Amino acid sequence: MSALLTSPIPTAATGSRARRFAALAVLMLPVLLISVDNTVLSFALPSISRALNPDATTQLWIVDAYPLVLAGLLVVMGSIGDRIGRRRILVVGATGFALFSVAAAFATDAWMLVA
Repeated sequence: MSALLTSPIPTAATGSRARRFAALAVLMLPVLLISVDNTVLSFALPSISRALNPDATTQLWIVDAYPLVLAGLLVVMGSIGDRIGRRRILVVGATGFALFSVAAAFATDAWMLVA
């Protein structure tokens, strides 16, 4: 009798909890992408400096432009996401991030990389 009382019984809450963790994992993927991109930029800065020959101020812009844009768009995109849907904004943001990353990979000038 006590085995029946202690055995786990699947409920709607169990499925809901698994779904929440799956949603959290999906939402963490863009954050992982951003973290990896910043790490790659930090390791690639010496190579970028040799290839594009930027001065010290331009190097600072190369490193700091990304967090500046991210901080500026965070509140704006959150507000737009509340209006038109968070999933849609997440897909638009991930697509834009991928396109701009490809464009940055083919930058021929330091200021083109900053832009």
